[in-house]
Parts: sequence; structure tokens; C-alpha cells
Amino acid sequence: MNIGIDMMGGDFAPLEAVKGLKLYLSTSTPAASLYLIGDETLVNPLLEEHQVTSPNLHLVHAPEVIGYHEHPTKALKEKQRSSIAIGFHLLATGKIDAFISAGNTGAMLVGAMYSIKPIAGVARPTISTIIPKLKGGTGLLVDVGLNADCKPEQLNQFALLGSLYAQHILNINNPSVGLMNVGEEEGKGNILAQATYPLLKENTQIHFIGNIEGRDIFQDKADVMVCDGFTGNIILKLAESLYDIAVERNLSSDSYFSRFHYENYGGTPVLGVAKPVIIGHGISNDKAFMNMIALAEKMIQTDLCGKMTNSFSA
Repeated sequence: MNIGIDMMGGDFAPLEAVKGLKLYLSTSTPAASLYLIGDETLVNPLLEEHQVTSPNLHLVHAPEVIGYHEHPTKALKEKQRSSIAIGFHLLATGKIDAFISAGNTGAMLVGAMYSIKPIAGVARPTISTIIPKLKGGTGLLVDVGLNADCKPEQLNQFALLGSLYAQHILNINNPSVGLMNVGEEEGKGNILAQATYPLLKENTQIHFIGNIEGRDIFQDKADVMVCDGFTGNIILKLAESLYDIAVERNLSSDSYFSRFHYENYGGTPVLGVAKPVIIGHGISNDKAFMNMIALAEKMIQTDLCGKMTNSFSA
């Protein structure tokens, strides 16, 4: 398998990407060939300084960088020699099997949508986030910001995409699906929730358990929690603030609160596109880059995108 890494993406690139490579190579036997996409005049000296060597590493020169504040579509079109544009070209042409970046999120989403394209039958791809559960497990919240306004049919698809991710990546057998709502009873909620409920109830490809409330998010009531991206992003930012509060109160090493740190999960994949595309946090450090590579490996090994394609063609 071949994984492409945007070495120029992130606030601390390319240093943290290089350190993440070193961590990855030191903690596991690499299952993949890694294509390091970035400015060789900046990346090569850091590889030498940190003694990062392996026959599995291949440097792909990309002299341009798409900045965080650039317009995604315009930048991808005008900066064909950027690390993100080259990464998507390699992915689209089959030279690599997955692409990861902590760079411009908008450019990554545009590339995923138009270079790789959604799986046939998927109305809108989605992004999710891992939710640490109080009793030790993990859950998945989907959507968390890609689709602020949604239709019931889209939430129904998010439920299936999230279920497949939970099953094959989080190793949750027969994951339960809950619909975020303001009450447990069927018929509760706004127009979107009321129209989505019967679709989820009739969906034989998922294990739907009904409505869940905000107080259930960190409990074990549902493995996959479904909502529109507007609601999901608010929940995500609230969860991130819990970790900030823990840090301020010297609780960041607590066995539960420490699991909120983004570096533990690396990045989030774009679910519903034909090939693995993983977006990292802009402040990604070495551990985050290592975990993004590991996630890309697992997505390829489990053929998650293939399983999603099969589910939508059934």
C-alpha cells in the first residue's frame, strides 16, 4: 500500500510531519510505502537532522504551499505544484492509496469532492469525530461541520457511513445508532429530526436505537450519534472546551479527560468518497501525524471505502 503525506500542511510543518514519521517508523513495522509530498529543500535537511531513513520513504517535490487563508478552489486550480494538489493528483491516478494532510481544510474537502468524487449513491460526504465514552469505549459523532444544512436522506446516509466506520475502524460489532434530538420519544424534535426518524427506523443496514439527548453523548447509549453539521460542530467545539478546562484545572492527565486530546486520533477521514482522505488538525504534532498514518493504513487494510461502495450499491 502507498500513503501520501502532505509534509507542508499544518502550523508546524514540515518539522512535526518529519518527527511524526520518525515516531511511526520507530513504533511499528511499516506496512506502507510513504510518499512525502513537499518542498525538498525544506524536508530533506529535516529528514537528515532527525535521522529519518527507510527504504519505504519516497520524497515527491512540491515547491508550492496552499495557505490557510487562501480560497480552496482557486488555490487548487492556480497552485498545481502545491503539496495538496500533487497529493490529490497522485491519489486520483492510483499512485497512492490514501492521502493525509493537516493543511488547508477547505482545499482538502474540495479535492476530495472533485478529484476523488463521492461514492455512487452518496448525496453528500461527511466528516465525523471520535467521542470518548466515560466507561472506556469510543463513539462516533457525525456530521461535525461539513454539512450545516441537511436533508433527512442525508442523515440516513451519514448513519450508514458512520456505522461502517465504527465497525471496521473502531472495531465495534453491530454499532448502535442514535439520532441526536431534544427528547427520547418518537415524534420529538424539529422538522429535520421528525422526518429522519422513520428513515433510520426502516434502514435495515444499521442498528437504530432511537433518539438520544445531549446528556447521552458521553455515555454508552449509542455508538454512532447522527445529526446535522451545524449541531455536530457545536457539540464538537463544546467537547474541545472540556479538554481546555481540564488543562486549566491541571486535570489534563486524568484517564478520561486525556482522551479528548486531538493527537490521540490524528485526523478525521472524509466519509463517502471513493478513496481514503484524512484531514488533520492545523496544530498537528508528531503524535498526530503518526496516528494519521496509522489510520490511513487501517482504512486501506480494511478496504473501508470498498465496503462503503458495496453498501450503497446494494
